[in-house]
Amino acid sequence: MKTLDDSKAYLVGAGIASLSAAVLLIRDGGLRGPNIHILEELEVAGGALDGSGDPVRGYVTRGGRMWTEEAYVCLWDVLDSVPSLADPARSIKDDVWAFNAAWRSDAHARLIGRNHEILDATDLGFDLHDRLELMRLLATPERVIGTKRIEDCFSAHFFKTNFWAMWRTTFAFQNWHSAIELKRYMLRFLQEFPRIHTLAGVRRSALNQYDSIIRPLERWLADQGVRFEYGTRVTDVDFNDTEGHRITAIRGMRRGQEFSCALGLHDLALLTIGSMTADSRTGDDDHPPALVRDKADGAWTLWETLARKAPGFGRPSAFSGNIDESKWESFTLTMRSPMLVRRIEKFSGNAPGTGGLMTFKDSAWLMSIVVPHPPHFAGQPDGVYTLWGYGLFIDQPGDHVGKPMAQCSGQEILTELIHQLGFADLLDEVRRTSTVIPVLMPYITSEFSRRDVADRPLVIPPGAQNYALLGQYVEVPEDVVFTVEYSVRTAMHGVYGLLGLTREIPPIYHGIADPKVAFEALKTLLG
Repeated sequence: MKTLDDSKAYLVGAGIASLSAAVLLIRDGGLRGPNIHILEELEVAGGALDGSGDPVRGYVTRGGRMWTEEAYVCLWDVLDSVPSLADPARSIKDDVWAFNAAWRSDAHARLIGRNHEILDATDLGFDLHDRLELMRLLATPERVIGTKRIEDCFSAHFFKTNFWAMWRTTFAFQNWHSAIELKRYMLRFLQEFPRIHTLAGVRRSALNQYDSIIRPLERWLADQGVRFEYGTRVTDVDFNDTEGHRITAIRGMRRGQEFSCALGLHDLALLTIGSMTADSRTGDDDHPPALVRDKADGAWTLWETLARKAPGFGRPSAFSGNIDESKWESFTLTMRSPMLVRRIEKFSGNAPGTGGLMTFKDSAWLMSIVVPHPPHFAGQPDGVYTLWGYGLFIDQPGDHVGKPMAQCSGQEILTELIHQLGFADLLDEVRRTSTVIPVLMPYITSEFSRRDVADRPLVIPPGAQNYALLGQYVEVPEDVVFTVEYSVRTAMHGVYGLLGLTREIPPIYHGIADPKVAFEALKTLLG
């Protein structure tokens, strides 16, 4: 282990990867909190784990990450080290696990048909050819799959099955996404096959993930003396040579002023590259959100700069180069009347917080919604409820409003939703008592883009001496992107690798190695 008495660490970005890295630098690496600097372009930490608003203007989350107990081992490792805000005698992990012990997911209405009927989601809809194609994908090495799309690996019937409707909307896959990523997901979440129709394996936090996870992490790090430098956009780094072996300085803009920070011989840099929520824009009840195409945020431009300067930084354009294949839209309802929540509970058989995604299988937008347990936001008053949803096909005209989702205001999205549910008799009252905030995200599923092996750089590029790369766009063999676990695992690899720590990183969970899990999954797959 390296001597770190006077070492400083500069973490670019304040998402879950950087926050986890800061915890690990202190907990396992012995770094002093005041020597850790977190440089964040925005005015708030959390990255994609967000949650904001109030009961008057409306609440909003761009997304909600689902966890499992078996597979999210790195996340639980970090969260078990930090006290919760509600009870400092308990860890964040303790809080999350206690909430899920009380509020288990057991969805009764995973799929809704075109006539507003609950479909039998236990019938996955496979025929023999579908099963053979699935088995073939799982058995094919990644080097052979290469840059194939998912749609290159299956016949048309597979994409009409109940299984695909549930799997794709649970994890946000499009047919044109990377077949390698689908294979990884199926192997990583093999244990979910028998329960995909109920989402019984899903674990959630008591509040949105900003309030439940990010705020206590930020508080604990600040108490350790970690320096959060908001309004700080990192635009470039200096290397000691053209091969990028050592970062000697970090450059950028801080609140409109240029800055440069020199790194000493024993200093470290951990850089989050790319961003799934970069250039997100919100709409409101009366206006659709804007679609930003020119990389206004800094996460992608920093990565592009690094890739031009030195080898080993991958190919960012593989992920940011086709917005129309990576964008989708979410929306958050703030309801000041219980009317819609009560009708959904009666229809689905699930109290708020006990169901999963309800997917309208035949909807033109392929819309899905979920009703969380209230309160879902810190300070959310009694009598106020929230609902979150998203659409995968946002450029298709809606079945009822006749406009593409991307061109709809919040109230128009609500109108489409009410008609998909078959609750037209409630429409006027729900619209009068609800605020809807839609969010358009250009890069939200860009990490699923088809790619070559070298397009994602390693956490510690070849020869790198004092820096690591974090987040969703670096390569961790066998693990799956678009998960909080992936970001935390990159933080562990980065911190432990740079510091030469021998503490074992929790191994990736493989359900196929558990005979019982493998048997149940195979039984489900073979019908």
